[in-house]
Amino acid sequence: MERNLINSWGSPSTSSAGAGSRHAASARSAASPLQPNYSSLAVQKALEHLASLDLIELCSEAKVERCRATRDLRSCGRYVQHVLVSCGHASLCKECSQRCDSCPICRIPIPKNDSRLRPRLYCECIEAGLISKRCDERFQEKEEGDDQLTADVLRLYALFDVAMENNLVSLICHYVTDVCMDETAVSSDPVIAFLLDEVVVKDWCKRTFRNIIEELLPIYDSGEEDMGEKIGLLLKLSSNLGGISNVLEVLDSSFQGSSSAQLNDLQFLHESVSKAKQHADIMAWCIRNEFLENVRARYGNLASWRSVARERKAAATKRSWPDVVNHSAESSVKAGSLFIEDALSNIEIPQGHPQHMEEELRLASLQKDRDSLFRSKLEGLAVCYPFESLRAAVDMLFLTGSSDMVVAKEAIFLYYIFDRHWTTPDDNWRSIIDDFAATFGITRHSLIESLTFYLLDDDTDEALKEACNLLPEICGPSTHPKIAQVLLERGVPETALMVLRWSGHDGSEIVSLSEAVTAVRVRVECGLLTEAFMYQRMLCAKVREKNSKRGPPKDSPNHLEAKTNRWGDWLETLVTEICCLCIKRNLVDRMIELPWNSDEEKYLSKCLLDCAIHDPSTTTGNLLVVYYLQRYRYTEAYEIDAKLQNAEQDFLSMNSIDERVLSRMRSASHWRATLVVSSVKACVKFSDHGI
Repeated sequence: MERNLINSWGSPSTSSAGAGSRHAASARSAASPLQPNYSSLAVQKALEHLASLDLIELCSEAKVERCRATRDLRSCGRYVQHVLVSCGHASLCKECSQRCDSCPICRIPIPKNDSRLRPRLYCECIEAGLISKRCDERFQEKEEGDDQLTADVLRLYALFDVAMENNLVSLICHYVTDVCMDETAVSSDPVIAFLLDEVVVKDWCKRTFRNIIEELLPIYDSGEEDMGEKIGLLLKLSSNLGGISNVLEVLDSSFQGSSSAQLNDLQFLHESVSKAKQHADIMAWCIRNEFLENVRARYGNLASWRSVARERKAAATKRSWPDVVNHSAESSVKAGSLFIEDALSNIEIPQGHPQHMEEELRLASLQKDRDSLFRSKLEGLAVCYPFESLRAAVDMLFLTGSSDMVVAKEAIFLYYIFDRHWTTPDDNWRSIIDDFAATFGITRHSLIESLTFYLLDDDTDEALKEACNLLPEICGPSTHPKIAQVLLERGVPETALMVLRWSGHDGSEIVSLSEAVTAVRVRVECGLLTEAFMYQRMLCAKVREKNSKRGPPKDSPNHLEAKTNRWGDWLETLVTEICCLCIKRNLVDRMIELPWNSDEEKYLSKCLLDCAIHDPSTTTGNLLVVYYLQRYRYTEAYEIDAKLQNAEQDFLSMNSIDERVLSRMRSASHWRATLVVSSVKACVKFSDHGI
């Protein structure tokens, strides 16, 4: 990619800036056959009535009422569609209101004029076309079938539906906070009392969510051309999902303190709704961009893409450094992981509770390829990359995992697009990235960060060079700690050191032990041995201070957690790492000149001695002896020399050694022994003379 492409990602392109307005226009133009005429006076009056209604009266408006007038010694019992203006009671049918003098409930006189009645809100919505008459007929069937309570609830649901369809979701939210959560809002009427319970609102959310899923299925199962014609409906359904999410968020506060089962059910429903909305928003973007079918990809087919992905994984595994913090089998597998593997693993969540299986399956039904879903649950999302198609990427990212990880999912989606089109002319796909960023509010920093992660996974020199050029723009306190590790593994420790310094990881703050190991490695690889030494000492001092304030560490069932919290283990890990790197880079002669303290020296001596015993043909053991002699510790030098002589004899007896190596070993051993003996004699001589 040319450098000017990245520099242009400061603000959205003109075409992308209009993305939101095009979404809204599409939603307005996709009128449903049952959509009411919003220019009619009846619709406007019904919506005004709904918006201005005292919410405590919403239950009364939803309740089915029968005429209470007496006819021939029995009640009329007709369906009441109007309210008496004089008292507000729905107690008389239209015919009986003309012959009765007062309300049968409160006995307030009924005026004999044309303004004695007004339509009930529910009936007003039916007449205006906001509620279908067919829907009302079904409710009446339930009512006649001795299911009175269900009919009342369904009428309240219908009013909620009207509010949601007409951007009045806040009315439902206020119904929860101002009515359901109001302890003074009570009623002796069992029907009204039930409708005042927030459980009714939760059940409406669940019912409406299921209905929306049923409407989404035919959209997602249709062809791409048909999807384009239905994008307006898709955006409307996405908006409704957002409204349900708002209601559930309000309900969450009312359910706090209730039984864990109820709260868990509510939270799982909220999670499912959020994921469905996020998925719908991404699907709308893909439909508008024709699923990138008209944009040439860099790979000829999926098989070649997967082959390249396997090569990247193999290269990452081959160049990875050992994990000195966690020696488990799982850690050794993850040591050579790619950024995309880590990202996909991070968005995975455990299997849900069996009671939520139905909702999980309903959400999973939105996927085009159901087999991929089960594969990802069995083997993990990471094995599914690269995804089979753009649609598969959308389904697997936004219908699985936690909805709270939406930013991470968008970053992975961007990674996928970068991987799909990198090395092709930027004019072909740059507008796609701009449009995605403008639609979902993604910053320039996040764009470049996703690109950098991809470039660091790509094992080509061109990608590495471009990543190094981009790093100054994204490095800061929030920089991913793995960036420095990958740069080190790819042979550019100087750039890794700059990343550490730009991100503020200079020892002034405590980081994780694995990050500290990387920082030490980077400094040693850059030849900054003294700086690595000071870094580990400063960091270990801070960990020790933190441990002393917290008190002695408690036994932890998690060995790794306990290890990374103990000061002694930090010291052992970092000092040993410095020693191993110095042995590998032939820097032991410089290392022993550093001012190691007694705590550090314990691990320094052990590491050098273990190395010398393992391979006595090296000079490591000789330099350890020199270390003690430089500090006038002749007794310890003598003891180390004795151990080395025994190790050398065992080594020679068990191995066939080349004459040249054998001669060098004997010469070094003789030199070391002579040096130790002469030093001891000098010490004795000085002692005898009182020096």
